[in-house]
Amino acid sequence: MTFAIHRRSLGALAAAAGLPVAARAQGAWPDRPVRLIVPFGAGGAVDTLSRSVANAFPQHANGQPMVVENRSGAGGTIAGGVVATSRPDGYTLMMADLGANAIGKMLQPSLSYDPLTAFTPIIHLVNLPLVIVTRPGLQATTLPELIELAKRRNGEMTYASPGVGHASHLSAELLARLAGIRWQAVHYRSGADVMRSTIAGETDWTFPSVSTSLPFIRENAVRAIAVSTAAAVPALPGVPPVGATYAGFSSATWHGVVAPAGMPADVTLAANRILRTIMLTPAVKEAAERVQAAQVVAGTPEEFASFIRTDAAKWEPVIREGNIRAE
Repeated sequence: MTFAIHRRSLGALAAAAGLPVAARAQGAWPDRPVRLIVPFGAGGAVDTLSRSVANAFPQHANGQPMVVENRSGAGGTIAGGVVATSRPDGYTLMMADLGANAIGKMLQPSLSYDPLTAFTPIIHLVNLPLVIVTRPGLQATTLPELIELAKRRNGEMTYASPGVGHASHLSAELLARLAGIRWQAVHYRSGADVMRSTIAGETDWTFPSVSTSLPFIRENAVRAIAVSTAAAVPALPGVPPVGATYAGFSSATWHGVVAPAGMPADVTLAANRILRTIMLTPAVKEAAERVQAAQVVAGTPEEFASFIRTDAAKWEPVIREGNIRAE
């Protein structure tokens, strides 16, 4: 398995060339507009994050614009295919996520590219925590009560999912494995459809991002009973982690930026530096944390590459043992 930047340490590359290499990268890239391919439609959480980064980009990138291009469909793999076959020159980037950039080949064996070899990881931007929310009137106000109800209903409980292989879907299936239960996924096309179905009582519960569900939780349209992260989420005080019931459980939707495999190390370093600066700018960071309940990461390319490998390995047995397929 070969991420484009794994074989040699980026730190070693920079050190071997000396400080002038960093300066050269900063001066040379970018010298024209940069395209950011977003694997989901306009208006959602990923698009909002992408446009926040793009709006700040010229100020830190030689005045060059970042042009956001939405390429939705097939769980993000349409966008992934576009980027995987683009020139690795730093001018076509992708807002990465779990499906298109980590587990797509597991879900779709016929996929034209391998997410674990087709990209150069640049930066892990954020993790978006998930939260279990139940429909109005469901007789379960805690996670243990939800599990007990699912046992009594013997596989007939339903949950809404925004798509096969989405972090929400896989998190629900991982929870079922840990609890020794079965429930039925009902797949929709978007997070908005998921929330609508749960509020209307078409499905019993769902596992959306906090950012998607928070307005409905605050309006008491749904009930929040557990968050997916290892620790409590500040936006939902008093809502316990799933890990308080099932030790070690932790999941999130994540996003970062990748390029086609083979991008030169100096351009990777320059892109990481610019995007990290943007993400840690107080206005951008505060908006991500406040509006999207995001956990800002903004680490190194090597850290992002390691994270992608680890997350893919985490979900592989869930996908394999559940025979989960997107085709």
